[in-house]
Amino acid sequence: MPREYDESDVRIRPGRRGSRPRTKRRPDHADAREAMVTVVDRGRWTCAPDADAELPPVTAMRARELGRTPIVVGDRVGLAGDVSGAPDTLARIVRVEERRSILRRTADDTDPFERLVVANADQLVIVTALADPEPREGFVDRCLVAAFAGGLTPVLCLTKADLTDPAPFAALYAELEFPVVVTRDGQPGELAALLRGKVSALVGHSGVGKSTLVNALVPDADQRIGRVSGVGKGRHTTTAALALPIEGGWVVDTPGVRSFGLAHVTPTEVVAAFEDLAAAIEDCPRGCGHFGPPADPECALDALVTAGQLRSERLAALRRVLVALRAAAPGAAPAER
Repeated sequence: MPREYDESDVRIRPGRRGSRPRTKRRPDHADAREAMVTVVDRGRWTCAPDADAELPPVTAMRARELGRTPIVVGDRVGLAGDVSGAPDTLARIVRVEERRSILRRTADDTDPFERLVVANADQLVIVTALADPEPREGFVDRCLVAAFAGGLTPVLCLTKADLTDPAPFAALYAELEFPVVVTRDGQPGELAALLRGKVSALVGHSGVGKSTLVNALVPDADQRIGRVSGVGKGRHTTTAALALPIEGGWVVDTPGVRSFGLAHVTPTEVVAAFEDLAAAIEDCPRGCGHFGPPADPECALDALVTAGQLRSERLAALRRVLVALRAAAPGAAPAER
């Protein structure tokens, strides 16, 4: 006979949404601990808390509300959750402060996608050897473009001065009026004073003596690298930036940055880095590349030279750096990196 059904046989599918009303309000994390990112390693960020240098590094993950917000070495962040730094603990990065400078590059000169390398650095220390290997003017020029465009003060560090006279190469950049320091026998010399109390990113080709300088500036660098790397999911490799403390400041070693694609930079961004020239180029015609005649016959920088407000030697030095940027334009011949 047919089965009879009652209400116990009826199954009601629960609604997909819970009964608790949803809200878009998010906590403001006013009590988040301020810190600086020192290592980025596969979805984990090692952070140095402010106020007490003896506090252990804190391993953190990116909070869900930040989405895909990029976070790089040097970023100032707010930490919530377990910020003890104890083994196997994990905090959350809930806030990324506005950056005051950013070192960027692209994979090559035709790639429009920017890669953030270091945030909030005061200086970009361009380490180049005077011999063995020979200095690469093109690489230095590209680093200068990246520094000027990113708001960093460039510092040219010439190593291995015991092998040859540094004066000829240093003279190429004298008119740009940024620090040029010379080191011998792997000792930092006057460079140490320039780094004190600042965040400084170091870049350079393999073999120029950058690692030797880092070890001289931070005597226990190898031990610190091992200790900090062990906090995260993996170990620091030569493809990632790493911040090391030094006398009230930080040295950011960037061994993975061998070259700078400059697809993200314009000539105006470079010239605008010079305060005394930024206002003048507002009078340049639209599309001016600031290269001067014949490409830019009405460039306002030439008018400054005519009026005696800008030394011709300084303008020539600046334009030589801009040539490195022009050579990086799509379709141009490959430039020295």
